[in-house]
Amino acid sequence: MRVQLVDPSAFTPPYDRSLAGALARAGVDVELVTSRFLYGTVPAADGYEVNEMFYRRGGRRRLLKLAEHAPDMLRYGRHAGQADLVHWQWLSVEQLDAWLLPAKRPRVLTAHNVIAHEQRLGQAFARRRLLTAMDAVVVHSHYGAAQAAELGADPSRVHVIPHGAFDYLTRQEGELPLPPELAAVDVPVVLFFGLIREYKGVEVLLRAWRSVPDAELWIVGAPRMDMTPLRTLAPARVRFVPRFVDDLELPAYFRRADLVVLPYREADQSGVLYTALAFGKPLVLSDVGGFGEVGAGRMVPPGDEAALADALRELLGDAGARSALADAAAHAAAGPFSWDAVAQRTLALYRELLDA
Repeated sequence: MRVQLVDPSAFTPPYDRSLAGALARAGVDVELVTSRFLYGTVPAADGYEVNEMFYRRGGRRRLLKLAEHAPDMLRYGRHAGQADLVHWQWLSVEQLDAWLLPAKRPRVLTAHNVIAHEQRLGQAFARRRLLTAMDAVVVHSHYGAAQAAELGADPSRVHVIPHGAFDYLTRQEGELPLPPELAAVDVPVVLFFGLIREYKGVEVLLRAWRSVPDAELWIVGAPRMDMTPLRTLAPARVRFVPRFVDDLELPAYFRRADLVVLPYREADQSGVLYTALAFGKPLVLSDVGGFGEVGAGRMVPPGDEAALADALRELLGDAGARSALADAAAHAAAGPFSWDAVAQRTLALYRELLDA
């Protein structure tokens, strides 16, 4: 079986490459069709082929990428004939891709975010068209399945396959240490990690932090919003690391954290959650989207500053409770959220489609 995994803009190299590697271990001939990732290192290809055929001239310049997009999609449409099945991870310009989608079938789309966090003009219509054009849609939670059905996807074509835990991050050669000023911290650390965006509820976390004593909060990730209000809101004992953190830097932050917190206002899933699972970290999670379906973490209502503060204070003061949550995270990462388990469920879907 020859499968092409397609992520034109390299939105999620960790996911793409983890799935490709697991499918290759399961005996699938896998080609990852993508573009060059410009922001840091990516997992090495392990048993599969990588074809960086998209956006070979545009780089980070949006207008050049847009100019290349339609010709690249048309060229890819010819290349898709070499596959038995095409599995789209993302579609870069959905308003165009709804009309440019190659005819190759069967075709699968993983809807990582069924409803986009930041909607653009025409995107809802385009996404509805794309979902209905697929032979199968993969979502990561039952919550996502319900959203896909609301957008018009045939429920019989929607398949819940979990997101895998990013365990490759735990065994990299050349891990980098924490910056000296962070390595010198000698109190418990709560970590917020990832791109800083409006929907992630950082301001809720900062308000909750005012009543959490004797610990530090680290907010680590590249900003995608104005940071001035967050810095103004931040109480004492908060450190910002407002930049992209590469794979080789990342483990030091997670290994040091006593708790990882995701105070999101809304979401389906998050790669940060599956990174924390891989490191076996105790989690405090907003009860949004599919977070509760993971079965690992202390859940709090989204936007509830008092409940978030209570959970943080309680867990920072109870090593036994943190240890139980850490065990739950580690068991989840080794079990249903392992990439081999994800690959087996994905392969079963592929066989069903090809047999049909």
